[in-house]
Amino acid sequence: MTLVRRNQNWLPSVFNDFFDTNWMDKTNATAPAINVKEGNSNFEIEVAAPGMTKNDFSIRIDEDNNLIISMEKKQENTEEDKQKRFLRREFGYSKFMQTMILPDNVDKDAIVAKMENGVLLISIPKLTEEELKKAQRQIEIQ
Repeated sequence: MTLVRRNQNWLPSVFNDFFDTNWMDKTNATAPAINVKEGNSNFEIEVAAPGMTKNDFSIRIDEDNNLIISMEKKQENTEEDKQKRFLRREFGYSKFMQTMILPDNVDKDAIVAKMENGVLLISIPKLTEEELKKAQRQIEIQ
């Protein structure tokens, strides 16, 4: 089992390591392209999703504080040609899941997402130094 140490310097080292290795599991080889940008106050994730709607996506934080992005799209053709049958059908169903380790310096409760022009945009705000210090506490030894 490989452990990843969480730290304030999330990008570029840890994130690039994920893209350079197989640590980021994708459920299929035709996964959408993903961009990650870091600003002064947040991280932004862009997921290419042409033809998808917000209802096709699910975004959640799991028990290990990882960000899970999943997509499932079923296309149903109601005008089926009764004279033909499919021998192979690949574009009627799409499924994708991406897991990303969140750094310690983000506000997990303030993550927002929206669909815009075929791109899923996820904004992950960073905590300020003061907010990080407030989250720490000294434990008294009895």
